[in-house]
Amino acid sequence: MAEGVKLTCFACGQANRVPGEKLGAGPKCGTCGELLTPGKPVEIDLSTLEKAVKSDGLPLLVDFWAPWCGPCRAMAPEFARAAAALKGRARLAKVNTDRHPDAAIRYQIRGIPALILYRNGREAARLAGARPAAEIEAFVREKALPA
Repeated sequence: MAEGVKLTCFACGQANRVPGEKLGAGPKCGTCGELLTPGKPVEIDLSTLEKAVKSDGLPLLVDFWAPWCGPCRAMAPEFARAAAALKGRARLAKVNTDRHPDAAIRYQIRGIPALILYRNGREAARLAGARPAAEIEAFVREKALPA
């Protein structure tokens, strides 16, 4: 993957182009200095999600969750482990549906936790319910990563 990959900064929303071979080396946003591939889930808002879905060159897996949801809280460490394992090949983000209630309508969320995988500007796949890290990783690899 020698060509550049476009990534939206989750902190400031700025678009960045990163050389493909540098994706696993902790590239930073040219505007605010935040890590672009942190290897951990990042909480984002809906406008940042929309920018990232439209323009990012890496698969993006989003966990739609809420703080009161027991299965969501139970899955959080597993989601973080999957993010670390997929660093440089996919990015994982979280959208709090309590803070962003429009997310449920806009993305047709019927229950949480809900995982939606985006690739090439569109939804590639969905997964409902709490999952272990290995299953989350396998889901991303199967649905969005080249063999």
